[in-house]
Amino acid sequence: MRYIRPLSIEDAVGQLAGAAGTAAILAGGSDLLVRMKGGFVEPDLIVDIKSIASLSEIRETADGFSIGAAVPCAVLGENTALKKAWPGVVEAAKLIGSKQVQGRCTITGNLCNASPAADSVPALVAAGARAVVAGPSGKRTIPVEAVPTGPGKTSLAKGEIIEAILLDKRTPRSGDAYLRFIPRTEMDIAVVSAGVNLTIDEHGVITAARVALGAAAPTVLLVEEAAEALIGRKLDEAALERLAKVCAGACRPIDDKRGTIDFRRKVAGVLAKRAATTAYARAGGK
Repeated sequence: MRYIRPLSIEDAVGQLAGAAGTAAILAGGSDLLVRMKGGFVEPDLIVDIKSIASLSEIRETADGFSIGAAVPCAVLGENTALKKAWPGVVEAAKLIGSKQVQGRCTITGNLCNASPAADSVPALVAAGARAVVAGPSGKRTIPVEAVPTGPGKTSLAKGEIIEAILLDKRTPRSGDAYLRFIPRTEMDIAVVSAGVNLTIDEHGVITAARVALGAAAPTVLLVEEAAEALIGRKLDEAALERLAKVCAGACRPIDDKRGTIDFRRKVAGVLAKRAATTAYARAGGK
């Protein structure tokens, strides 16, 4: 096994593209190192990206935020501007593992691990986040929901690496929220989760919404019909009930010892209602 620590994204892409055998990207290592220790993977090449300075930065731009691929989740919670603009994304990132793990893990790693139960992904999908992908043919920007294609699988081609996650600048009267259900109080994998992001007008009417469900299908679900249930009305009881019904119906969960299909469907609706209520309040709705 070969280990390298490039100083530029171009060098990292070149090493990944030219690698013979299997290659893995190391940022926080909270997934990769566990899988290696368990004997599930044995890469021929490990590309450690933590020395690429631009990947360890959160930049606030005129268009929003750019979160480098090597930024630990704990750092997201220390960024006041990011936390104020996207509290749902930050609270999702801070639910991954323990405090110690959060000091290492990254939202990009959480995305590329491609677990249906990844905590940060439903929040990012609801937020409309995009991933900047660097590769041998240059750079492209894609919606984050286009990255995972199934459990443990991504759409990234050989030599490609996610450079940053982009979040748009907030419009006035907007809010987001993320909630999950776990059988313990902390440090567990979501049985079901929900992320909601919405914008309201001066009268409290919802003008834009995105609703995403986690651990409800092989990949995180962006439920457009759930958004349609909210847009054009205030968040009254009828809208919440409609939201819950749509979310429960959209689920395609597995049936295992952590939760039956019926249980996961019901909880998805409950979490969507609660996340929407929090997002609405954060947007200034009453």
